[in-house]
Amino acid sequence: MGWMSWNIMSENPNEKDIKEMADAMVASGMVKAGYQYIFLDDCWQGGRDNKNKIIADPKKFPSGIKALADYLHNKGMKLGIYSDAAPLTCGGYTASLNFEDQDAKTFASWGIDYLKYDYCNAPEDVETAKARYGKIAQALRKSGREIVLGICEWGPREPWNWGAQVGGQSWRTTYDIRDKWNDVEGKGGVGIYNVVDKTAGLASFSGPGKWNDGDMLVAGLHGTKGPSSAFNGKGCTQAEYQSQMSLYSMLNSPLYASCDIRKMDNEAKAIFTNEEIIALNQDALGKQAERKIKTDSWDVFVRPLANGDFAIAILNKSTAAQNAKINFAELGLAGKYEIRDLWQHKVIGKNNKWNGEVTVHETKVFRLKKA
Repeated sequence: MGWMSWNIMSENPNEKDIKEMADAMVASGMVKAGYQYIFLDDCWQGGRDNKNKIIADPKKFPSGIKALADYLHNKGMKLGIYSDAAPLTCGGYTASLNFEDQDAKTFASWGIDYLKYDYCNAPEDVETAKARYGKIAQALRKSGREIVLGICEWGPREPWNWGAQVGGQSWRTTYDIRDKWNDVEGKGGVGIYNVVDKTAGLASFSGPGKWNDGDMLVAGLHGTKGPSSAFNGKGCTQAEYQSQMSLYSMLNSPLYASCDIRKMDNEAKAIFTNEEIIALNQDALGKQAERKIKTDSWDVFVRPLANGDFAIAILNKSTAAQNAKINFAELGLAGKYEIRDLWQHKVIGKNNKWNGEVTVHETKVFRLKKA
C-alpha cells in the first residue's frame, strides 16, 4: 500500500514534492491506515558515474536518494524505486540491463524497500522476460537488504504463470490504467473495469507473497492532465472510484494512490482510508475473491476471510441503477449471516439473501458473519 509518483509528477519527480507528499500522507491519515510506501517512478535517474554506479539526477534530488529514504523511514514509511529490464527505461533514462548486481547493491545502500521493474525496450518473448526478471530478483536477494520485486511487463507474457518462480512478489496484469471506467483493452488504454475483469480470472495465481497487481488507484484524479488522462482518461464518477477501491481490495491487488495527496478532496480521502475495506485487502488468509456471477449487468465476488467470515462484492456494470437479488446459497454460502455494509459502516440485517438497489457502476461490499 502506498502512493505512486507517475500520474502527478510524470517526468519530473523531485525531492521537494516527494517529501511534501510524504508529509501529506501522514497528515491525511493514510500512513496510519496502512499506506507505507512512496513509489518513485521513472525519470529520477541522472545516468552513471565514472564507476558505472547509477546516480540520481542532482537537480531533481540534490540530497540524493539515501537522504530521501531516511526521511521516509523516519516517518515509518518505505521507499520504492524504478528501473527497467533494458538499457533504457520507458522514459528514455538509464536502466539496469547488465548492471543488475551493481544496481541492486546501490539500491540496498540507499535503503530502498521495493523495486518496480519495467519492460520497455525489451524483447517480446517470454523466455527473455523470465531470464531478465530472474536475474534482477537474484541480484536483489544478494544485495544485503530485503527489497520487494514488482514485475511490470503489463501482462502479454502472462507473468502470473512464472513471476513467483523467478522471484517476483507481484506482477502487473494489464497495461497502464487510465482515469476512466472501461475501454477496449489496448496498450495504454485500460480503465478500471478492464483491470478488474482481467484480474478476476487469475485468482488461482494469487496468495501470500505473490499478488496480481492492478496498477494505480485513480480516485481523486478527476481527469487531471497527465499520464492518467491519455487515451481518453477524462475522469470517473465517485461510485466508479469507490468501486475500484472495493474490487481491488477483494482481488488482493496492491493499493497505491496516484492523485495529489496534498490537495485531494474529502471523497478521495474517505475512499483511501476506509479501514474496513482495507482489512479485506490485507486479510491474513490472502485468498483472492472468486467471481461467482458474471452477466451483462452484474459481477458478484466472494472472498473467504481468515476469521471465518466472508466478503461479497456486488457490482452493477450496467448504465442504469438496478435492483439486485442475491441469494447467498447460490454463492455457496449456506445459512443465515449477519450482513455488515462496509461503506455504510453498519450492520444492515441478518438474512440468507440481500435485495437492494445498486447504482450505476457502484459496488456494494458486505462482510458476512455466520448468524
